[in-house]
Amino acid sequence: MKRFAACLFAAAGLALAPLDAASAITVGQVDDFEDGTTQGWTVALGPFGAVHPAPPANVASGGPAGAGDNFLMLTSLGGVGPGSRMTAMNGAQWSGDYLSANVGAIGMWVNNFGQSDLNLQLFVEDPSGGPPANGAYSTDSIFVAAGGGWTPIRFSLDPDDLTAAFGSVQAALSGATILRLFHGPIPGGQGQGVAAQLGVDNIEAIPVPEPATWAMMILGFGAVGLAMRRGRRGRRLRPA
Repeated sequence: MKRFAACLFAAAGLALAPLDAASAITVGQVDDFEDGTTQGWTVALGPFGAVHPAPPANVASGGPAGAGDNFLMLTSLGGVGPGSRMTAMNGAQWSGDYLSANVGAIGMWVNNFGQSDLNLQLFVEDPSGGPPANGAYSTDSIFVAAGGGWTPIRFSLDPDDLTAAFGSVQAALSGATILRLFHGPIPGGQGQGVAAQLGVDNIEAIPVPEPATWAMMILGFGAVGLAMRRGRRGRRLRPA
C-alpha cells in the first residue's frame, strides 16, 4: 500500500509543499468557468509533473447552456507518457473537510466529445508535504458514452459508496487536499491511457440530504407507486 501511495503521488506530480485542508470546501460552491480560467483544475502540480501536451483549457462557448457558456475541456492522447490519461485535479477550493461541511456528493455536467467511451471516477486524497496517507475512490464508475452530448452526473461521497485505496475513507474525506476526476474502467488506480476529449462544467458541492428530505422523497415514491397500482387496477376492472 505504501508503495502504491508513493507511485500515485509521484505520477500525479503533487507539490511537496503542505496544502491547507482547513474546511475550504462549502456546500453549494460551483466551478462554472465563466471567468475564462480553469479555476484551479490542472493535470500536474509541483516538481514531479511532466509538461502536458494538451493541458485543461477554458472554452468560451458551447457549454450546457449553449452559446456563450464557458466550460472546461480536458484532453488525453492515449498511449503512454505525459498526457496519455484522462485526468484532472484541483488542490485549491476543493480541499477541506467534506464530512464537517456536510458535502454528500459532487455533481457536474459532462460531454464526451471524443470517440472513446469513458468511465469516470472521483479520487479524494490528502497529500500534504509528502505522499498521501489516505485516499478513496468511487466504488462504481460513471459511464459516459462518446457523442452523448451534455449530461448531468453525480458522484456520491457517502463513505459506503467509496473504496479506500490506502488509509481510510473517512480520513480522506475529512482532510482532503486534492480532488481528482479521471477515466478508469477498473475501479481505483490511476486510470488507463485513452485518446479522448471531455467537456466539464458546473462542478458543484451537493449537500447530504436531510432526514426530512429523505422522508419526503420516500413518501413521494410511495404515492407515485400507489397511483400507478390504482391505475392498473382500474384498467383491469373497466368493462370491455
